[in-house]
Amino acid sequence: MNEIMRDRIWRKLEVLPEAQLYQIMDYIDFLEARYAAGKARRPDGLQRFAERLEDGMRARSVAPRVISGTIGLMGTAQKMIRTVTETGRDLLSPPPREGTRTDGSEGTEQ
Repeated sequence: MNEIMRDRIWRKLEVLPEAQLYQIMDYIDFLEARYAAGKARRPDGLQRFAERLEDGMRARSVAPRVISGTIGLMGTAQKMIRTVTETGRDLLSPPPREGTRTDGSEGTEQ
């Protein structure tokens, strides 16, 4: 998807009430099943959990406001986990060896 289309869709979604956003999500699920089955990017574990939780709350007719708050909290937790994971990767990656340039090539500086 190009940036112009993404921005256009986002701009239109931002002004809609929560209940209509769930209708749009249902329609997107329908379109995906019909035209792009199996092509969607697979979400990570926490994202899948949040989506199942959201679907379960919708099936129980929980108010959209409550669902939005709960899923917002899950999104915050997901951002924290990503930050901790990235920090851990940075800490565990080996430091560059002496005499090695930052671009990965060997040799001395000139």
